[in-house]
Amino acid sequence: MQPKYKRILLKLSGESLAGPQTHGIDFDTVLEICKPVKTCVEMGVQIGIVVGGGNFWRGRSSGTMDRTRADHMGMLATTINALGVADALEQLGLTVRVQTAIAMQQIAEPYIRNKAVRHLEKGRVVVFGCGTGNPFFSTDTAAALRAAEIEADVILKATMVDGVYDSDPKKNPNAVKFDSLTYMDVLNKNLQVMDSTAASLCRDNHIPILVFSIDDPENIVRAVCGEPIGTIVKEELP
Repeated sequence: MQPKYKRILLKLSGESLAGPQTHGIDFDTVLEICKPVKTCVEMGVQIGIVVGGGNFWRGRSSGTMDRTRADHMGMLATTINALGVADALEQLGLTVRVQTAIAMQQIAEPYIRNKAVRHLEKGRVVVFGCGTGNPFFSTDTAAALRAAEIEADVILKATMVDGVYDSDPKKNPNAVKFDSLTYMDVLNKNLQVMDSTAASLCRDNHIPILVFSIDDPENIVRAVCGEPIGTIVKEELP
C-alpha cells in the first residue's frame, strides 16, 4: 500500500484509550491503536498525535466548578494520555517526543513549533498534550491548530463511530451516514464532527478532516492510504 498523505495529524479521543474499561487507560488497547501508527511511520508518513482527556476528566460536565480550573484539569488528563501513548509507541520500537502546551519540563518538552517539525522530519512521532494550553478551547481545536502549525496534509479523527451522521446513530437506527461534507455543512447543520472553532480553523487553513472508527485500529492505515472509509470533510468543490 502507498500512503496518500506525507504528514498527518491523528486525533485520538481519550475514550478510545480506555478500551472496555470505559475509564482510565487500558494499555493493551493503547498498544493495539499504536501498532498501525508504527506501520504508517514505516511507510514514511510523518505523524503528530493530539490526545483528548475524556477518559479521565470532562471539564464541561463539572457543574459549578470554575471553568478555567476545570479545563486546566482536563489539560493534565491529556498529558497522562500523551505519556501512555508515547510509552506504547516506544515499546513498539518508535522514537517519540511528547510536547505539552503548558511547561512540564521534568516529563515533556515544551511545545515549540519548529522543534516539532524537526522531530517529524527525522521520523519521530510527536504527541501533543495539554490541548492549546488555554481554557475554553477543546482538544479538537488543539488538533486543528497543531495541524495548521505543522502543515499537516489532513486531520485523521479517530472516533467511536464510523463517520458523521445526520443524528446520533446510537439513538436513531435510521440515522444517515455522510460520505463527504463541506466545512459549511458541518457549521450550518451543527453536525457533531468537532466544535465550530475547530471546524472554522480547518476551513480557514484548508485542512481536510477524515472521521472514522477506531474500533478497528487498522483503519488508521486505511485512512492514510486513502481508502474510502468514514466521512471526509473538505472544501466545497468549484
